Amino acid sequence: MSEELRYRGRKREGRHRDTWDPFQLNPVGAEKEQKKRCLLVAQYFVAVFVGVAVLVSAVVAKGSLLVLSALSSPNSLREKKDQQFYMLMLVFCLVFPNFLVFLKSLWRCAFKTFVAPNLKTMALICVIESLVSLGTSLLVLVVMPHFDILTNLFISGGVCIVSAVLQIVYRLQRENWKILFPICSLLLTSAGYCLLGMDYYIREASHVDRQKKDCFYYVGLGIFSSFLVSFCWWENTMQAKNRMQKVLAELEGFRDFVFVISSILRILVIGAVYLIYHRLLIKSIEWNNFNLAGHEGDILQIGLVLFFLQAFCSAASHWFGVVACKINAVRMSFALPMCCTGPAVLGLGLVLFLTQAEGFNSADAKGINDFCRNLHLLKDKNTTNVVMLEMFRSICRTSLNNDYFQWPFAMLVLEGVCMWGGFVTCTYYVWKIKVQRIERTSQLFVRRLYESAFIDLSLLLNTKMKLPKAQTNENQDELQNVVIYLCATMWHETYDEMLKILTSMFRLDRYRGDPKEEHKDSFDFESHIFVDDAFMTEKETGKRLVNEYVEDLIHVVTEVYRVFTNKEPDDVSIIETPYGGRLMFVLPEGNMLYVHLKDKCRIRNKKRWSQIMYMYYLLGWKGYITKNPQKMPRMDTSRESLISMDGEMFLLPQYDNDNKRRFISDDNTYILALDGDTDFHPKAVVLLVDRLRMYYNVGAACGRIHPTGMGPMVWYQKFEYAVGHWLQKTAEHVFGSVLCSPGCFSLFRGSALMDDNILKKYTTTATRGAEYVQYDQGEDRWLCTLLLQQGWRVEYNAASDAYTNSPQEFKEFYNQRRRWGPSTLANTLDLLHSGKETVKRNQSISSLYIFYQMFTVGSSILGPASVTLMVAGAFQFIFKMNGAIAIVISCVPPVLYIIICFATKANTQITIAAVMSVLYAFLMTASFFSIIGDMVVQGTFLTPTGVFLVSMAIMYLVTAILHPEEFGLIIYGLMYFICIPSGYLLLTIYSLVNMNNVSWGTRESKEEGEQKQTQSVLCNKDCRLCCWDMKIQITQEAENAMLQQITSFATQKAPLLQITKNETQPQAAANPEPQDKPELTTEKAAEAKNPPAHKSKEAPLKDKDDSSSDRDDSDDDDDDDDGKKSIRSDSSDSSDENDDYFMNADLEEMEDIPVSDWVEPVKEEFLKKLTYFNMKRNLQAQIRYTLRNKNQDDVVEDLILMLTDTLNIRLSKAGPEDILAQAEIDELQHELTNQARHILKNNKMMKLEKRVKRAIEKTLSAPQVQRLDEGEKDFWDKLIERYLTPISDTVEHKNRVSKELKSLRNKAVFLYFIINVLWVVATFFLQLIGNDIISIKIPKFSEEKNITEYLKVEPLSLMFLFSFAILLLVQFVAMLYHRVYTLIHVVSYRGTEKDYKEREPEDEEEEDQTVENQYAVSLHSEDFQL
Repeated sequence: MSEELRYRGRKREGRHRDTWDPFQLNPVGAEKEQKKRCLLVAQYFVAVFVGVAVLVSAVVAKGSLLVLSALSSPNSLREKKDQQFYMLMLVFCLVFPNFLVFLKSLWRCAFKTFVAPNLKTMALICVIESLVSLGTSLLVLVVMPHFDILTNLFISGGVCIVSAVLQIVYRLQRENWKILFPICSLLLTSAGYCLLGMDYYIREASHVDRQKKDCFYYVGLGIFSSFLVSFCWWENTMQAKNRMQKVLAELEGFRDFVFVISSILRILVIGAVYLIYHRLLIKSIEWNNFNLAGHEGDILQIGLVLFFLQAFCSAASHWFGVVACKINAVRMSFALPMCCTGPAVLGLGLVLFLTQAEGFNSADAKGINDFCRNLHLLKDKNTTNVVMLEMFRSICRTSLNNDYFQWPFAMLVLEGVCMWGGFVTCTYYVWKIKVQRIERTSQLFVRRLYESAFIDLSLLLNTKMKLPKAQTNENQDELQNVVIYLCATMWHETYDEMLKILTSMFRLDRYRGDPKEEHKDSFDFESHIFVDDAFMTEKETGKRLVNEYVEDLIHVVTEVYRVFTNKEPDDVSIIETPYGGRLMFVLPEGNMLYVHLKDKCRIRNKKRWSQIMYMYYLLGWKGYITKNPQKMPRMDTSRESLISMDGEMFLLPQYDNDNKRRFISDDNTYILALDGDTDFHPKAVVLLVDRLRMYYNVGAACGRIHPTGMGPMVWYQKFEYAVGHWLQKTAEHVFGSVLCSPGCFSLFRGSALMDDNILKKYTTTATRGAEYVQYDQGEDRWLCTLLLQQGWRVEYNAASDAYTNSPQEFKEFYNQRRRWGPSTLANTLDLLHSGKETVKRNQSISSLYIFYQMFTVGSSILGPASVTLMVAGAFQFIFKMNGAIAIVISCVPPVLYIIICFATKANTQITIAAVMSVLYAFLMTASFFSIIGDMVVQGTFLTPTGVFLVSMAIMYLVTAILHPEEFGLIIYGLMYFICIPSGYLLLTIYSLVNMNNVSWGTRESKEEGEQKQTQSVLCNKDCRLCCWDMKIQITQEAENAMLQQITSFATQKAPLLQITKNETQPQAAANPEPQDKPELTTEKAAEAKNPPAHKSKEAPLKDKDDSSSDRDDSDDDDDDDDGKKSIRSDSSDSSDENDDYFMNADLEEMEDIPVSDWVEPVKEEFLKKLTYFNMKRNLQAQIRYTLRNKNQDDVVEDLILMLTDTLNIRLSKAGPEDILAQAEIDELQHELTNQARHILKNNKMMKLEKRVKRAIEKTLSAPQVQRLDEGEKDFWDKLIERYLTPISDTVEHKNRVSKELKSLRNKAVFLYFIINVLWVVATFFLQLIGNDIISIKIPKFSEEKNITEYLKVEPLSLMFLFSFAILLLVQFVAMLYHRVYTLIHVVSYRGTEKDYKEREPEDEEEEDQTVENQYAVSLHSEDFQL
């Protein structure tokens, strides 16, 4: 920590030598990200744990099956009755996985999307599944009981034979030499079968354990059944065949229904084989023997334990295997444990045999033969010895028990080696498979079903091969590139709030790095900030200028740029647009940042219209020009950055992004919706991208939103947000789809937004009262409702954290929830109303999920009544009053508050609600202790209120423990509890009664003040203090007589301002074209903006900037040489005439661009980078960044030292805040370039000359004023005209909407009131009738009286609490499920997280080359023609 303080101190001292203002901000999170060691250790721990779980569960599952086969063998020491029962357990082991698949597939068919199957395809699948089930049944139920336990362990390796043959036939290997693996597998498996036959031939010839000749029938049947089982994974290899690709692609649509039918067929085949063989052929089944009782309970216990071990462990091994693949631990945690399962089972058996055999040697046998002969003398029924006895008995059936010679036992061992080597070589591809982060299970494994009898082989053979010929293989070895547009909407944010969002964008820029280089997460991004209400009218001059919020934003961008790079922004462009203006920045690593300044006189303001604005711009316009390259705007060749280091043309970042978009589909185009105060890290964005990459039908994904701020209201919201995300959002994600993806941090898929009835409908202007509530009060929820109704899924990722400011004042909080509450209810009811159609379209939403949402809506509607009854319970216990009277008293405050809300203004309502909230808080505190006291008095917590309190406390505590990073939020739970009446009673009443108020409610105070300042500019300060002035609004109706009188009165106090057409003519305000031709900045305006002392130095620079061109291309040779010096600084001495013509043509177009009044002040703000202090700092930072390889450190220090000295000498007379004239800058640039060339020549590093020259040019470059492309200008004009013209409602329309809103308000209040009153009245009359007549008796044991007493509870309360408990339990189970998969995702991300390392030294030859763009080969000159 002390080193960090000293480091910051040294940096500050260095700045202090050059300026008297060396102090700077350092926002939280600006430091460079690093991998956390603890997370790295946790990642390896999870991988090891999963690998061990896979191995242990597979060993137990395989061992249990082998033990059951030994117990059910006709050669075992068990009685026929016992053998029959163990055989039944084997049948259950085979049925169990099919039953699981049946349930899952039936669920998906019943509650998800059902597609009618193709009968031919379904018949083919059913035939294959029946054959596989026949082979499995024959092998496990017929063959294995007649074999010994070692042979049963080895013979299962032969189920890979068909897969090996198909790999050879279709040549599925990427490299030709790898065909040796399936060939070896086929040879080894065939050799294993031959050794199996030879082993049993020797056993029969040697009369080992009285072996009979019928064993050869079982050997043949075992080989045949293994061959049938090996057809189970035919899809994995057949996916490469052209004809089968179509069948498999078609199968994906109705696979669930096929699995329902095939699982039933498999179960029927298993039952048929069992009955035919054991009932009809060998007649070993006696139905009376299934009645196990008395001393036979040990048999039942052993059989059930082995069955549950086999069934549970096989399912666990399958699940852990999937997890291992998802966390990118395929080799260590999946392939290795699976391949070691067989040897581990064998080793475990040998250890048990060597350690436990002594206990079974009752006759002191000296050899293996004597030991085996004496086993039949043991009839021990002890549950711990029966299993061991049968295992030893089965081992004695091998050649190890040969009376003549034991060398044939080596054949059995060799058989095991061949079989094991056969399936390992057949599944060689698993070791080299590339798995993406949290890849879909359907892309990891071919089949949803696993074979419990061969769990290790089943999982390895089921792992999907990545075949280059397979069309059904959606996933590729490399991630598909995506483009992300970060779109932040700003509405009167403070400086600190802007600092958060800009810091987050710069962090993402640092994480992504140079966009010309590939990134392991395969994404590119642009940042867009849309500033609502960005302009104001200056009172003194009447000019339209940017307001204080834009000025703050410019300062924030500059400040954050300094923190991240220690220099000023390099490439800054100012563009005037039909909607206002645009600022364009190149971030430190080369990614783009656009700031769109919206003028509310030209375009609609507020968040929804900003969203429509950027969706049409980024998805509509940019998508259009990328599909039509000839429409792409021409580059501004006057920019120095257009010339690469070898003198060739290359694309600026903004044009390069558009060009990359040509190769990226709309499915891989994402929009990250942000608020102007959102704080996030790159990890949060990448995790959301993973969700959209994983499933095509995911249209949006949101993260965990954390409210920030200070005060009691923030504490309440912290726990409220936590509960909402922990339980409610996870339940929505697991059981269906998230209903609301918050606009402060959500990732949307471009193709989803562009779908029918989504973006087009989102542009609908509200004209009726209900539309104002649903469309404008909660635009993010309405957008998600449109996505769900169109069939898209919305997901929630708990590991994607984002932080946003929350209301800190009671009034602001109530106004925010006044918008959210009615909007939430309106959109949920809209979704429920279209439930049938939504269920048909959306495979994530089922009828059960619709019922779940109906139940939650009903619970929220009954919230006020429930809180009222809770308060009544507190009255009843504390004051010992009658229950009916307590209910009447508790109903008085809500009724009074309803009357107050109808009779008073909103501010008064909020003030009274605040007072009542404090009183309710005291009462809830007393209620908390009263509930505890009630449980003590009753002697049980099984009272309705007791169950509520205890269950909530336990559930929230466990939930918090499962969220360790957020465990501290549990502290705010008490604050949440005592504020329940305020949040669920008073707030509900306030939001319903004020539903007719559709204003935004938050961040409007400053805006309204600004509006009055800009519109009431005719009144002086004295007038603004008068009461009547508060009611005057100067509109565009200049003909109004009253306005003329006020104007004439104001002229006596202050000079009249010049009002432009923008302010006086409504037609001009609605016209997207500029209303008045902008004037060039005059010398008088420059004097007004700048001190006279700097006028002489700034004038040349201003004249040059006003032309929006870096040079003046005249016919004069001297002027031409000077003007082209910077443009051609990186060029070779030989010039290209075509390039010169191209540049000159563009320069002529850029001459004399007319600019509006707001442009010049903004430009002057960015010109501060040319002050002495900033130039010195920028030059040092540019040199270090340009030559940032380690082997260039020495020359970097020499350059910085010598160039800084040159700068100090040249600018010794200039002040630290003086801005240099352009002539001085040109001269300084020439001198610095010569000095740098001399230093590089001395260091023999002349190859770096072009880079250093470019760094000097970037240091001395000025901000550019650019012209908007004509095509884009036409797009904005038409977009504004069609969708975004400022709304100007008539008085009649406003009156009609006001009536509709009040009518809607009255209906909603009446509905809520009636439902809650009915609930309260029902409880009230139950209290009047008494618990003796109508009640539910809950037994309660009294230790003192030694009798059982009964607690009487009214059924209504108990029913409600029981329903509430079920709802919480369902949400809790969903949370547990979601937690597991969140952990998987986090571990997977940490395993592939970007490692922040210093750039390694590279070859200087390579360094001097221009960075190659992988898309540049497709660029042609016609692509840039209009």
